[in-house]
Amino acid sequence: MIKKSGSAKWTGNLKEGKGHVSTQTGVLNDQPYGFNTRFEDKPGTNPEELIGAAHASCFSMALSMILESHDLVADSIETKATVFLEEKDGGFHVPKIHLDVSCVIPKATEKQFEEATKAAKENCPISKLMTAEITMEAKLV
Repeated sequence: MIKKSGSAKWTGNLKEGKGHVSTQTGVLNDQPYGFNTRFEDKPGTNPEELIGAAHASCFSMALSMILESHDLVADSIETKATVFLEEKDGGFHVPKIHLDVSCVIPKATEKQFEEATKAAKENCPISKLMTAEITMEAKLV
């Protein structure tokens, strides 16, 4: 089983507190995030943006694999995943993610494209994650 990780450190309260997020590979290293980057469009990142990037990249790779199984190769696959964060019942939740996909695929028919994008949307690992079991180990130090 392949394991990849991301980490976050937070200090302070919600509105004035500050956080930093990093990835195992170091491509993100102590990238700032906080209330202002999540809700007030200040510089930095936020969980929804990171989920969107993960979903868009996973979908694009899955689509490439599916196309290859039909002897098709894309000149380009451009995917934007918009993650919707909504306040509901006194809390926040993510009710949906919308994928905008634009591709250049020589020799592909519209039917092949529709079938491949549908399969990629349903089967990329990040799409499947949205219903995954979440486990946790927590300790107070």
